[in-house]
Amino acid sequence: MPSDIKIAASELEQQVEGCDLEAKLAAGRDGRGEVPKNVYETYSAMANTDGGVILLGVREHESGRLEAVGIPDLPRVQKALWDGLNNRQQVSENILSSESVKVLDVEGNRILQVRVPRASRHQKPVHVGSNPLEGSYRRNHEGDYRCSAEDVRRMLAERVEDERDGRILVGYSLADLDAQTIAKYRQNFRAAKPDHPWNSEPDAEFLRLIGGYRRNRESGEEGVTEAGLLMFGKLAEIHEHFPHFMLDFQERAEAKTQARWIDRVTLDGTWSGNLFDFYQLAMPRLVRDLKVPFELRGDTRVDDTPVHEALREALVNTLIHADYSGRISVLVVKRPDLFGFRNPGAMRMAVDVAVQGGVSDCRNRRLQTMFRHVGLGEQAGSGLSKVYASWRLQHWRAPELADRTTPYEQTVFTLRTVSLLPETTVSGLQALLGEQFRTASEIQKLAMVTVALERKVTHARLRSMSEAHPRDITVALAALVQRGILETGGAHKRTYYYFPGQPPPDDPALGFEAAGRGETPPPPAASGMGAPAAADPSFQHGDPSFQHSDPSFQHSDPSFQHSEELMRLAAPFRAKRRMSGAEMEAGLLQLCDGRFLTVAELARLTGRSADTLRNHHLTRMVSEGKLRLQHPDQPTHPVQAYTKA
Repeated sequence: MPSDIKIAASELEQQVEGCDLEAKLAAGRDGRGEVPKNVYETYSAMANTDGGVILLGVREHESGRLEAVGIPDLPRVQKALWDGLNNRQQVSENILSSESVKVLDVEGNRILQVRVPRASRHQKPVHVGSNPLEGSYRRNHEGDYRCSAEDVRRMLAERVEDERDGRILVGYSLADLDAQTIAKYRQNFRAAKPDHPWNSEPDAEFLRLIGGYRRNRESGEEGVTEAGLLMFGKLAEIHEHFPHFMLDFQERAEAKTQARWIDRVTLDGTWSGNLFDFYQLAMPRLVRDLKVPFELRGDTRVDDTPVHEALREALVNTLIHADYSGRISVLVVKRPDLFGFRNPGAMRMAVDVAVQGGVSDCRNRRLQTMFRHVGLGEQAGSGLSKVYASWRLQHWRAPELADRTTPYEQTVFTLRTVSLLPETTVSGLQALLGEQFRTASEIQKLAMVTVALERKVTHARLRSMSEAHPRDITVALAALVQRGILETGGAHKRTYYYFPGQPPPDDPALGFEAAGRGETPPPPAASGMGAPAAADPSFQHGDPSFQHSDPSFQHSDPSFQHSEELMRLAAPFRAKRRMSGAEMEAGLLQLCDGRFLTVAELARLTGRSADTLRNHHLTRMVSEGKLRLQHPDQPTHPVQAYTKA
C-alpha cells in the first residue's frame, strides 16, 4: 500500500488549485468515518462534466478555506468507497484507477483525496443507481444538479453513435436539396480535383459517394443523410428535421461584448440557409480587411497567410463539430480585437487533449469528409494545433477554448488579435501601479495584463499562455491578491481574479448572455441602449482594452452604482459562497423589492454567474409569481429586468 503523502495545512489549497473541488467531512454517526451518501452524486457530476477532486475528512468554511479534520478509521472509509464504486447498483461505472485515490497526511490529520477524471463519451452518462434518467448529475457553480432528460438522452446518443450525421432521413429526397448549392460544391470539387473520376457522375451518385445520400444494405432503406441535408438542404426542409437550426455571422465595429453589428449573415430567407453556402458567405467576410503581412514566395505575393488558414480551420471546425439537435445557434463573431466561434454541443474530449492534437473524434464525420473533399479542414486531430501555431507566429494572445454545459451544451473558441504584452497596456499598468508592476515577476505581469485586456484571469488561462509550473502560478496569483492588486471571485476551479471593484461581466468574449438564449445584439438602427458606464480615467491610455464600456454595466437603475442600500442587501451573498435555495430566493427578493434589476446587475451584486441566477432561480421565481418582468411581452429581451411581484 502506498505511503501517506505528508503536506502542510497551508499546502492543501495548492493541491487542488485549478480543480473543481468538493470537500466533505465524512465523519459518520460514530465520528470514526463514513462515506457520505451524496458522494456518488458528486462523483457522477464530476465525471459527466470536467472531472474534479473530492476531499474526504475536510471541512470547507463559508469563506472557502479548507480545514483538514481527518478520518479516524480511514481504511474502513477507503474500502467502503471502492466497494460502492464497484457496485453496479450504486454507480453505473467505476472510472477511477488505484492512482486516483490517495491518503494525505495534513499535519497529522489523515484525509482521502479522490481525483475524478472526466469520463469519455463512451462512459457517459455516469449515473447513480440503475436509471440514467434519474441518477445522472453534472456540476455548475452551485454544486451538483440532476441532468434533464434531454441532456441524458444526448449523452446516450453520443455514447453509441460515433458519427451523428449519417442517419438516413425517411421521406427526404434529392428534391429537398438546393440544386444551386450542389452545383457550387461540385465546381469547387472539380477545381480541387480536376482529374477525379467522380466529376463525371450524376448528382445522385456523386452525393452517395461523398456521404450525402446512403443506402442501408440490410433494410434496403435509402435516402438523403443528415449530413446531406445540412450541407446542401433547403432551409424549410432543414428546419423540419432540426427545429433549432440557426446560423449567424456578425461583424461588429467595436470591441464590446454586445456592440451593434455592421454586417450580418443569418437565416433571413435571402439565401439557401445550408452549411456550404453559409461557409461561402461567412469566410470572405471573416478575412476581409485582415491586417496581417502577406508572404513572398520568390517574387510572387501570397495573400493566403497562416492567419487566413487558421480562420478557415476555425470556421470549418465550428460547423463539423456542432450538435445540430442543440438549442443554441452556430455563432461567428468578427470584432476589431477578436474572432469568436460558438457551436451547440459540448466537446467530445477534454479541452487539453483537443488542443494538444493528434486525436480526432469528430461529431459529424460525413460533413468533415465533404469539406475535406474541397480542400477545407485539416487531417484528423491536427486542426486546432495549427490554429494555435498560427496565433503564436503573430505573437498574439493564446486562443481560448471553453466547453460549457449551461444553459445549454456549447463550445466556445475565442481568437484574440491582441499582443501577449501590448505596449500601451503595459504602459498603462506602469502608470497606475508604479513600482508594484515593475518589480512583479513575469507571470504576475502576464496575469495583470490579462486582467486589463480580458477583464479577468484564471489559473487555467495563465497555464495556456505560460510554461510556468502550476504551483508557481498559484503562488504568483496569491501574492497579487495579498498585495491588494487583484481580488478573487468563484472558488477552486472556478476561481477568477480581477482588479478591485471591477468584477468581470458574465461572458466578456462574445456576448452570450443574450445570444446564449437565441438572441443577438440589435442592428445599427434598432438600438435603444443607453450610454455605457464611464471607464476608470486612470486606465485611459489610448488602449481600447482599458475602456471598460461593456453593456453589461448599463444599469436600468441610474442610482445602481451609488446605492449603499443595494450593497448592504447584497453583503450576505458576498460573505457566503454557498447558500441554500431558500436563502438565495429571500436575498433576491430583497434586492428586487421596489426596483428593477437586470441579470447582469444581480450577478455583479451577488457574485454568482448570470447563467446560474437565470437557470436556477429567476426563471422559476417568475413562473411562481414571486418576481415579475420589466418586459413581460418579450421574455428574452436583451435588457430584461426583474422586480418583486
